[in-house]
Amino acid sequence: MKIEHRKVTTRDIKNPVKYMLWGRAAGRCEFSGCNKPLWKSSVTQDPVNIAQNAHIYAFSEDGPRSNKGISKTQLNDFANLLLICHECHRNIDVRKDGGRYTVALLQQWKSAHERRIEIVTGIVPTKRSSVLLYGVNIGAHSSPLNFVDAASALFPRRYPDDNKGIELGLINSSQSERDASFWKTERENLEGKFDRRVKERIAKGEVDHLSVFGLAPQPLLILLGSLMIDITRAEVFQLHREPGGWAWPSSARALEFSVQKPSTFDGPPALVLSLSATVTPDRITDVLGEKASIWTLTIPKPNNDFVKSRQHLAQVRTLLRPLLDEIKAHHGQRTPLHIFPAAPVSLSIELGRIRMPKADMPWEIYDQVGQHGFIPALTIA
Repeated sequence: MKIEHRKVTTRDIKNPVKYMLWGRAAGRCEFSGCNKPLWKSSVTQDPVNIAQNAHIYAFSEDGPRSNKGISKTQLNDFANLLLICHECHRNIDVRKDGGRYTVALLQQWKSAHERRIEIVTGIVPTKRSSVLLYGVNIGAHSSPLNFVDAASALFPRRYPDDNKGIELGLINSSQSERDASFWKTERENLEGKFDRRVKERIAKGEVDHLSVFGLAPQPLLILLGSLMIDITRAEVFQLHREPGGWAWPSSARALEFSVQKPSTFDGPPALVLSLSATVTPDRITDVLGEKASIWTLTIPKPNNDFVKSRQHLAQVRTLLRPLLDEIKAHHGQRTPLHIFPAAPVSLSIELGRIRMPKADMPWEIYDQVGQHGFIPALTIA
């Protein structure tokens, strides 16, 4: 009697495949949007393996997504497996045909997750950056700054060096620009915290690079930038309305700036940043008088969402430094320069960063407060 030997397909996955799956997924659920750590209990946080190996093409012919188009020997290969949590495993297998969780979709999720892990873990330690958050109430609106949103904007160029960042804003402050003590209180808080939480840590070698995220009235952002003049290893980020978030868009058009100079230089000098909104000359002369010498940096259509790349910030820095020198040449180093900013937050910080304390004019910085127009806010001598 002839005995027929059949090759039996087993659910057992070879150890090398398991190790590769865990490594490429970094021990996290590969279901898009889950990312749950699979090495601990989500309830007690005790260390425990809660990972499951889910088949993209089903293990059995009548399983979810079937296994037509794949050989039996490939069922337990790395390419056909997802590292996944129990909840998400049940979700993708709830329907006989897989439903909306198609083979193509699961393969896409697997590839995207493993590519993200490869990028993140491939960043060398020299790309660490300290996330600096400075949020202050703007009018009646509290600052929406948070570490998670900010830190995600660093990848893949850099990654945060801790899980909370450096916070410089006042906690639960109820003040706004309309309050008499607002500017004094906020200035003392910012300068004090910057000295303790930034300068001291830099001196100790604990901070090598700063990624700066600010949402505050513009005079305070300019002040923050002026505190950073000795910190060359820093990058300022901009919150974008479109497409949204802090990450720099993948592409951006070149900007066209123009500088409008005064016809005479006899009056008090004013530098107007007419960038996020149009600032007309009468708003300046209402403050400084009809003889004001107004220097204006502007773009064809001022708006609050035009900064779309690091190159845009570099372009503005390149324009502003010689412009400040030219104003000083006409008006003298000891003459106060009155600054009226209507600019995106990143450019306000960059304006402060290019200041040269021993060479530049004293700055009188103004803030737009509702229907009251521009009011004096801060002095940087």
